[in-house]
Amino acid sequence: MAFSLIHKSPYEADSPLESSLTEAFRLLEPELRPPFPLTICTEAEYFNLNRAILYGILSEAHYAKVHFKHLHGIVTDGYCFFTSLVCKVVDELYAKVVESVKVQLVYVCLELVDVSAVGVDVLLVALLRQIRGGDFSESNLWLCSRMVDVFTGKWECLVEEQPMVLSSALYVFLRVLSDHCRVCLNPKLNNLKEKEIEFCVRVFRDQFHLCLRIGRDLIRLLQDLVHVPEFQDIWKDLLSRSKDVSQLYRTRTCSRYFLLRITSEMETHLRFLLTQVKLGSQTRYQIWFGRKFLNVSEKETVVIDIVRFICCAHHPSNDVLLSNVTPRWVIVGWLLKCCTKNHVEANAKLALFYDWLFFDEGVDNIMNIEPAILLMVNSVPKYIHMTHNLLEFLFLLVDHYDIDRKDLILKGVSCALDVLKRKGVVQSFDVLTCCDALSPFLKERLVKMLSWKNVSGFNHLQPVFLT
Repeated sequence: MAFSLIHKSPYEADSPLESSLTEAFRLLEPELRPPFPLTICTEAEYFNLNRAILYGILSEAHYAKVHFKHLHGIVTDGYCFFTSLVCKVVDELYAKVVESVKVQLVYVCLELVDVSAVGVDVLLVALLRQIRGGDFSESNLWLCSRMVDVFTGKWECLVEEQPMVLSSALYVFLRVLSDHCRVCLNPKLNNLKEKEIEFCVRVFRDQFHLCLRIGRDLIRLLQDLVHVPEFQDIWKDLLSRSKDVSQLYRTRTCSRYFLLRITSEMETHLRFLLTQVKLGSQTRYQIWFGRKFLNVSEKETVVIDIVRFICCAHHPSNDVLLSNVTPRWVIVGWLLKCCTKNHVEANAKLALFYDWLFFDEGVDNIMNIEPAILLMVNSVPKYIHMTHNLLEFLFLLVDHYDIDRKDLILKGVSCALDVLKRKGVVQSFDVLTCCDALSPFLKERLVKMLSWKNVSGFNHLQPVFLT
């Protein structure tokens, strides 16, 4: 019986990807033992041999070096096809693969870095995405530790050949560090935290220009770590460079960074929910999603990453906007209600409003700020507490997020409100300013904010349809 790469229930259908690798190995197994045949493969034969070798590496750890020597001898495309196969295994099967295969996948990654394989940066990112936020399981902490080792051990090579992937790793490890540093009583985390901190500090000290490539969300992540002694000097140094901070605020973070903090499996389910599920039918999908990905209190922190993904990395098409598919603001509202810890809820709200604070019509995308305003206006009057809490939080950010740059933030929020009206996301703010159930203080603040940019309103709302 062939070695199974994945855990599979008796009733579960076979994975086409695993089946293709297994069948290739069965067919070509005699050719995978030395001495290797000295024949020139056709394209189809070459692809099948790559599949067989990958299966051999993943299933026969004791023979992996021999399989890699075979691969080195036959490769004709810079390892492009082989690397793409490994990426597919990580993206499609990682959550199900047996523990020994997970070990082999990291081993494969290291070998491919050594030979500068085409697409190895994509593979590194695929593995980084499998590190789950708020997950303190042994398997997840092991992957986190091994990936820190990969980036630390291959530092010189990556700096020279794949520098941008270091910024991706920095984003991931800064984010998971905020989770790991909140847990003080788990001795297993101490060594991991030290390694994560050492790597992040090294990137800041040696490759600061790569840090700046992340954009404004770099500051959002760093603020969660200012209590960590090793980051205090970095924070002070950054604040002392006033131009760098202002430039970071004005640099929109690329959506690929937000994809780093949700697994490919999670992304698939979220995109299905936001493109296929009709409004009114979403509850059972939300329940299923919550049980699968948010069922442990520590995992709540992934809500922050999901909100950021929804706002900045999932922008519905015009067809979806015109349909009765569940809109983004509904899912964001549900996610906020899932938060049981104050610090998680606060960070989730910050993730929702973050682009508002520095909004520049020439740089930013209106779809990043659309969910927050639609959640506020559509929560009136049935869920007025949601509207109240969000408006109150927004004004707290304006007043206290960065006192030294309050004018910049005031300008950003005012610009956001102006654009939301001019582009038709809302045709009126009257639903908020004239709401009797809303605090007079909040209404007064909102009116002042609107008048700052001379934003006027009408009396109804409609969605925005962007080209």
